[in-house]
Amino acid sequence: MTGTIWTPDLTQFAGPKYLSLSRALREAIRSGTLAEGAQLPTVRDLAWSLGVTPGTVSRAYALATQEGLLAATVGRGTFVAAREPRFGPTQPLLIEREPGGKLDLRAPRLPEVGQEAAIAAALQDLSRRVGPDWVDYTTQRAELPLRAAVCDWLADRQLGAFGPEDIALMAGGQNAISLILLCCLRGERPVVLAEELAYPGFRHAARLARAEVVGVETDAEGMVPDALEAACRRHGAQVLCVTPEAQNPTGARMSAARRHEIVALARRFDLQVIEDDCYSLSESDWPTLRALAPERVWHVGSLSKTISAALRFGYVVCPTGMGETGRITVQHAYFALAKPVSDICLHLFESGQAAAIRARVAEELAGKVRLVVGALGRFDLTWQEGLRFAFLRLPQGWRGSTFVREAEAAGILVRSADEYALSHGRAPHAVRLALAGNIADDTFARAMATLAGLLAKPPYDPAV
Repeated sequence: MTGTIWTPDLTQFAGPKYLSLSRALREAIRSGTLAEGAQLPTVRDLAWSLGVTPGTVSRAYALATQEGLLAATVGRGTFVAAREPRFGPTQPLLIEREPGGKLDLRAPRLPEVGQEAAIAAALQDLSRRVGPDWVDYTTQRAELPLRAAVCDWLADRQLGAFGPEDIALMAGGQNAISLILLCCLRGERPVVLAEELAYPGFRHAARLARAEVVGVETDAEGMVPDALEAACRRHGAQVLCVTPEAQNPTGARMSAARRHEIVALARRFDLQVIEDDCYSLSESDWPTLRALAPERVWHVGSLSKTISAALRFGYVVCPTGMGETGRITVQHAYFALAKPVSDICLHLFESGQAAAIRARVAEELAGKVRLVVGALGRFDLTWQEGLRFAFLRLPQGWRGSTFVREAEAAGILVRSADEYALSHGRAPHAVRLALAGNIADDTFARAMATLAGLLAKPPYDPAV
């Protein structure tokens, strides 16, 4: 069989070249440009035509092969094996720390405002209290003080009636979403609904649960009720994942009236609701979805955006009467949190250090928000006081991928809205700017000025 002549345009994808090529492969296979059974160019031929190293092509082919999109036969070549990925995630790693000297605004980073000293003090305290309970499995009774501390931590949220019996402890927010899906989904190919632009980790969790993810239209207030109703009628979904307080990546906040509409639809169509609250601001003056529908809402939070992402500590306020179900699911998955992590977090809560650090982080990042708004506020910018990112819709003449490339050339890494869209969805020409709390204010301000300069001079694009 003669090999297919295929030379993708890698400039439309941001990031390392091997990831750009793997994305181009997925898109070409999904769209039918590369038909099932088609033979791909050899590694050396494609590398030569693209002007990249053979190792770059080999890595991209290997990723697609691991996902089941390609199949390699010794002596014959590499062929398209399937239209859709069969195995594993279909996106690059969620966390990449290879900025190469560039200013990394792809993921929020917390400022160091005392976390190191507080965690060191917790470890010193724990070292004096290690005993027989560090040898055996952790029990639900042993976790009760930490679950009670989480309830105190959430006292500033309007969550309805709940107590330690409603709390399940998780290894971070992403882990929580995965385990909730295990609790709720049934059947061979269940359907879950999410905002049309959504946190990529939710898509990965749903895919691992063998679920189909359907995007629902959003507006300035978040998920649109009419679109949600239409999706429910068409797809018969079981689970809805929504971020009412601080939608990621758009920064939208759902009004109180809209929250009541979403909850009414969840009840009508018997949806279990995952309320992702990991980015939310404290002391919200509006009720959470969990307060409005405690019988069906799983409220997810973590310490990653307020204290430390390294601790991998999260929690779920389960629907009323479902707390034990959530904890049993945790036990089946990994028994319980690692005792060093749970004891460190309990120490931070009980000592008051967690609350003090949260307040200092909020104060520090508020300064970053002011720098973003001061430099980019004249553009179409969505932001909230205290939120860890801002969403920037680009002026006419810019495309998301083009702006990402130009920003990277200027030494700044940002995320295109494309990275938050479903595989068959569309994204606006926009980027998300994460607040880098680990970067000095003067450096951050210069970066914002650089981005403002780029926005003011869009490239000429006759297609726009």
